[in-house]
Amino acid sequence: MIATSRRQLLTTTGLLLLGGARPAWSLGTEQAPAAGKPNLFIGTGGHGHTFPGASLPFGMAQLSPDTNTHGWDACSGYHQKDGSIMGFSHTHLSGTGIGDMLDILVVPTRRELKLVPGTVEKPGEGYRQRYSDEHAEPGYYRVKLETGVLAELTVTERCGLHRYRFEPGPAHILIDFAHAIEDDWDKGIVVENASLELDRDGTLTGGRQVNRWAKGRRIHFAMQLSRKPDRVQFFGDDGKPAPDGTASIKGNRLKVAFFFDEAGSEPILVKTGLSAVDVQGARDALAQEVQGWDFDGAVKAARSVWAKALGGIRVSGGTEAQRVIMASALYHAQLAPTLFTDRDGRYVGLDRQVHRAVKGEEAFSTYSLWDTYRALHPLLTLIDPGRAALLTRDLCRQTAQSPAGPLVWPLQGVETACMIGWHGVSVLAEAHAKGIEADYAAAWPNIRRRAFDRDFKDIDSTLGRGFYYDLGYIPCDEVWESVSRTQEYAYDDWAMAHLAEAVGAKDDAAALRKRAQNYRGVIDPQTRFARPRFKDGSWWKDYDPIQIGHNVKKWRDYTEANGWQATFLNQHDVYGLIEHFGGDAAFEKQLDALFNAPSTLPDNAPPDISGLVGQYAHGNEPNHHVAYMYAYCGAPAKTQAMVRRLLVEMYRNDPDGVIGNDDCGQMSAWFILSALGFYPVDPVSAVYVFGSPLFDLAEVTVGNGRKLTIRAEDNAPDRPYVQSVRWNDKPWTRNWIAHADLVRGGELVFEMGPDPSSFGTAKADRPPSFGITPR
Repeated sequence: MIATSRRQLLTTTGLLLLGGARPAWSLGTEQAPAAGKPNLFIGTGGHGHTFPGASLPFGMAQLSPDTNTHGWDACSGYHQKDGSIMGFSHTHLSGTGIGDMLDILVVPTRRELKLVPGTVEKPGEGYRQRYSDEHAEPGYYRVKLETGVLAELTVTERCGLHRYRFEPGPAHILIDFAHAIEDDWDKGIVVENASLELDRDGTLTGGRQVNRWAKGRRIHFAMQLSRKPDRVQFFGDDGKPAPDGTASIKGNRLKVAFFFDEAGSEPILVKTGLSAVDVQGARDALAQEVQGWDFDGAVKAARSVWAKALGGIRVSGGTEAQRVIMASALYHAQLAPTLFTDRDGRYVGLDRQVHRAVKGEEAFSTYSLWDTYRALHPLLTLIDPGRAALLTRDLCRQTAQSPAGPLVWPLQGVETACMIGWHGVSVLAEAHAKGIEADYAAAWPNIRRRAFDRDFKDIDSTLGRGFYYDLGYIPCDEVWESVSRTQEYAYDDWAMAHLAEAVGAKDDAAALRKRAQNYRGVIDPQTRFARPRFKDGSWWKDYDPIQIGHNVKKWRDYTEANGWQATFLNQHDVYGLIEHFGGDAAFEKQLDALFNAPSTLPDNAPPDISGLVGQYAHGNEPNHHVAYMYAYCGAPAKTQAMVRRLLVEMYRNDPDGVIGNDDCGQMSAWFILSALGFYPVDPVSAVYVFGSPLFDLAEVTVGNGRKLTIRAEDNAPDRPYVQSVRWNDKPWTRNWIAHADLVRGGELVFEMGPDPSSFGTAKADRPPSFGITPR
């Protein structure tokens, strides 16, 4: 068994609530809602994998300190417990389970020159520096380094700005262009085909190829310093100084140092433009976004952008920590996808060709779609419909351009094919269902190829389609992660059926809707578990739902899950699943068993299976909708109790405050939507299922000047149960509400109480699923 911790096992199991005295926000003390102040260090400890540096919403430049490049907890480049800073790089990933980026490391120091960082354990052996007085806020970061350097960071969309104040004396600024995430399992050369060149005007430019997660991606930059250095020294792959007078160099592990005989006289500013296309794109970013050296002006502008982005949701009630968590979640939910177009609209497509977006359009990278289709993209359709529409149009274009068709996990112009399925179709289908206009017809040919064409080349995320077509499931003796694949392919079929209908392909839509029930092929109706199934149709006989596969020495049968968690992957045909289980009572009993089972895992369980309540795993995405499934079998009070518990126990105002990887904002988006009182179990259906609102009052800007107000009357920690609901002053008996209602604005009022009620239990009031509303 793996060690028990907060991450693996909460202190109690079952459908219980935390007790305790009511805080100041209890009955009758409603205050005016306000936008909270985020804590950017939430998620920088534990396994949250976030970073605290400067960024704009969905910006290309994400300038942040790096503390490590090795190990799982270095995925973002920063971990709160590392204790020393290597330097400040310009690109990062927020909350991912695989590392990459960390481009163009800048190291300001008053020490003697060192070209290697040293280790976390022995930082003094390299250019690492211990630090103090660390401060982070949206768009601005500051820290004091032990050698006597005060470092400040801010950004524009495509540029990073540094301001370094040195104590009197000599100093240097090292640019480590070999810096990158590197782990023991990396094969081959991680950084290659790099070049650096110093122009006569003092502009440093460069480019490199990185072969890590997004293998073969390229990054280019243009950098200027506010003060002319007294000496410049380039270093090649061997670590030896290039001859004096060298102004350009090529290789794989390049570095350049700018030396200042007296660095303390006035601050030294550094500004860096970025481009994935070429150096000219990076120069254009500098010329058009940072024309001078007004660092404070850039900070002010960044704060203004973030004030608008974070002001879209305002809350009162809850505890102070919960309000900070809400603001922090809203911040993290707006770090990705990341801008990928240059100032002139050029970007690298997934076909590795340079394309140009027309004026008013943008391309984006860092689509963590296996995670974010569940809650992050639905959240954006509610709080930022303009952004959601921009992303939708980009997804249509990139789907049409990609040799792999529907998007999976594209990063920096590379389809990584990470995880399983092709959930870009869910985001598109949801957008269409919510009335977002885009060229879905342009995307459909490639989507249809993935849906029906056996000769369309498979990538890792799409393996086993032939078995799925012929057998109605993917056999565990033929393809890895077969049980999860079968169910997630079925969900994508559901999404593609909607898109087929949208473009007038009615026969395709009918075929896809029928095939969307293939999930049943891996749900054993006798044991009522998702169970590995062999090519001959037989089930794995020695099945144990806590295990991750029938032959783990060869591969897993589930994707970051075990049999318990995979049993409830179905999002789109919940009533079909209930029927498959034998009815409401049997389904409710199996849900109860999930939340009350011993929280034991095998030694070979992946670390992603975390945040356990029984065998429910909140620390990873496959279970994020499961607490809401009680609503479909007539037990919404159990949804309300469990959602409130998860809101309280799984999130903290602390570096270790996210129970699992934040996954480009998905964990944060779950908190935001659930704290508001609803969640999209099936995003394609364009409806939200009610849970238990955390705050007494929330105001949400839903676009075009409209406001959605959500009140939870008589709310308190010991009053999580919904007694009744009113929508725009009229009684509302349904336990769900459509997106179309919410985006028109209005007032949604929950009456809360200490005991379960009959609200939402009637069949006619249960949420729709697979196009069916119970009667």
